[in-house]
Amino acid sequence: MKKFLNKYIFPPITKFVNTKGIIALRDGMILSMPFIMVGSIFLLLGSFPIPSVANWMNQTGLTRFWNQAFNASFGIVAIFAVVGIAYTWAKNSNVDPLPAAMTALVGFLIVLNPTSPVMNGTKTVISAKQAPTLLTGFIDRNWLGSQGLIAAIIVGLVTGWLYSLLVNHKITIKLPGQVPPAVAGSFVALIPAGILTILWLFVYFCFAKLGNTTLTEWIYHTIQTPLQGMTDSAGGAFAISFLVPFFWIFGVHGANVVGGVVTPLLQANTIQNAEIFKKYGVVTAAHGGHIVISSFWDQFINLTGSGLTIGLVVFMLFFAKSKQLKSLGKLAIIPGIFNINEPVLFGLPIVLNPLIAIPFILVTVFSVMSTYFLMKLGVLPYMNGIQIPWTVPAGIAGFVSGGWRLAVWELIDLTIGFAIYFPFIKRYDKILLAKEQEVVDKNN
Repeated sequence: MKKFLNKYIFPPITKFVNTKGIIALRDGMILSMPFIMVGSIFLLLGSFPIPSVANWMNQTGLTRFWNQAFNASFGIVAIFAVVGIAYTWAKNSNVDPLPAAMTALVGFLIVLNPTSPVMNGTKTVISAKQAPTLLTGFIDRNWLGSQGLIAAIIVGLVTGWLYSLLVNHKITIKLPGQVPPAVAGSFVALIPAGILTILWLFVYFCFAKLGNTTLTEWIYHTIQTPLQGMTDSAGGAFAISFLVPFFWIFGVHGANVVGGVVTPLLQANTIQNAEIFKKYGVVTAAHGGHIVISSFWDQFINLTGSGLTIGLVVFMLFFAKSKQLKSLGKLAIIPGIFNINEPVLFGLPIVLNPLIAIPFILVTVFSVMSTYFLMKLGVLPYMNGIQIPWTVPAGIAGFVSGGWRLAVWELIDLTIGFAIYFPFIKRYDKILLAKEQEVVDKNN
């Protein structure tokens, strides 16, 4: 099986995850993380979980300031995505990345519907005789957040690719060497930016005239919504929970491979949960909430590292009899608390170790599927969309993402994981102890 996978399966997968498009998507989305995390702080302040504090903030008028900061950071993640992806693609193509990123932003704004019907005045109810006044020049901010994310990714990838292609093929205006670099650089961008602006304007024209819609709206309804539904289904949750540890067993970074495909969709789910939490103060299925979001990935697939390996570390530290496992347990405990488990993956090892591979997959699948159905049944709350660093320890992460019930469940989940690992790691410990004893006997 190993030979088959290494010959036919992993090479194309590895080639795919190392393509310019996937690298630009992965690294470009990462550029938005600081703003998402900062916005999450203001989301938490604007929808504070303690009613007395939340009421005080509403009465004093502080909530609208927290919402302003949220809307200007977390609320416009599509802008960060389109800029970051085009920037990363151009940078990796040895092209000046800033003009490419600015061109992508222009293209994204072009394919949006730039105006929303806004009634003149403050009244929200009008009489039958009174028609609403259309105020032009407004951008519907809904399309700058989760609803426009997949469209932003597509615009960022296409713009980054075409802009870099045009520049590298010298389809630019080249000025004499005496011209200052800043001026010369702006002229280099002139033709590629002009071509791409015309391209996105043509796309906008086609969708407006042929379908009476926009590219962004069409992508959201036709592509993004079904894909989000797939990742948020029981089947999608199972596939993710199985594939991440499965790839790791063969030495392939499972989180990077699977994450390269599903991260944009999980991020869109996350943003929608955050918007629901901001509006209602709680996320439920009735409000359109999602179960499988970025925080779900961090806290039930990668909690204490891929495969929830803290159970292995606890055994090694307190129950192991072999010197190898005892030493590794001391080394791995602190990183494991902060969700870093490379010492276990490669030091135990889990990679290419058939005895530990079985529980490694079982623990992850159990963690994901049990949590999924407990949320589906209402036993556990949906996660609120607040994005926290992936290194936040178990319990604390759950409390911030969903409250005390989620925090308690994370600890129970890890305890059950320890129980699943126990018979396998105990057997492996005996094997190592026997080998160590053989070495001692041989030396004596």
